[in-house]
Amino acid sequence: MLKPIHFENDKLLIHPFRPEDLSRFEELTKDIFDILSDDQTLKFIPGKRLNSLQEAETFLQTAIVNYHTGRNYIHFITHKELEKVIGIIDLISPEVVKDYYNMDHYPFFIEFYLSGFASGCYIMSEILPVLIELILDQGIDKIGAVVNRENIAAKKVLEHANFNYKAPFDIVQDFYETIRS
Repeated sequence: MLKPIHFENDKLLIHPFRPEDLSRFEELTKDIFDILSDDQTLKFIPGKRLNSLQEAETFLQTAIVNYHTGRNYIHFITHKELEKVIGIIDLISPEVVKDYYNMDHYPFFIEFYLSGFASGCYIMSEILPVLIELILDQGIDKIGAVVNRENIAAKKVLEHANFNYKAPFDIVQDFYETIRS
């Protein structure tokens, strides 16, 4: 099981769901809804769209259970000054990847979502390399990511975090991977 990742800089805090988040569950649900209903955020991943606060609450509840059962590990990007979650990073276990994809090997997968208003601020370029190192340092050998070929920004973020293009994934997406050195 992955140990929780905590990372902080002057503006951002990266963290899993914490006990203190119980008192702000409603705010956190709204933040998640804001991210996963944002047209800019979902431009290349429309299937991730949430349509209601109820769906966001279910997403959060499921994320908490999945974290503690080792299925996937949601971490939040909190903007400290705004006291608002502005992004989500999801590390998906190989067991869950097997449920959805037919591949020759099953690494952990990483997905990340950032509020539209925060895009273009180099937030993911700054934090993803650090988070990837913290994850790989826990003994995970490989992390994969799937990105829409037209999503130039996401590809640059992955490359900056030492992901390498591996192969086409499907008709519109490519598979990238990084390995522990």
